[in-house]
Amino acid sequence: MSDQEILDTLREIVSDIAGIDADKIQLDKSFVDDLDIDSLSMVEIAMEMDSKLGVGIPDEELKNIKTVGDAVNYVKANS
Repeated sequence: MSDQEILDTLREIVSDIAGIDADKIQLDKSFVDDLDIDSLSMVEIAMEMDSKLGVGIPDEELKNIKTVGDAVNYVKANS
């Protein structure tokens, strides 16, 4: 799966869960600071990533995922 395919899927997931316009979900955006996503929504996002991308992010790793780019890199490294 390419970085762009992962990003597109992640945009869909984040948009569905947090109601954020997919165009605003860029690699350099921080989930908390830029996109205003809370910890509960991050857990939901991680669960959907597991469902749609086949890569789950364990709770202990989730705290290290700060940006959209971090999430894309995590999926790429673990798929």
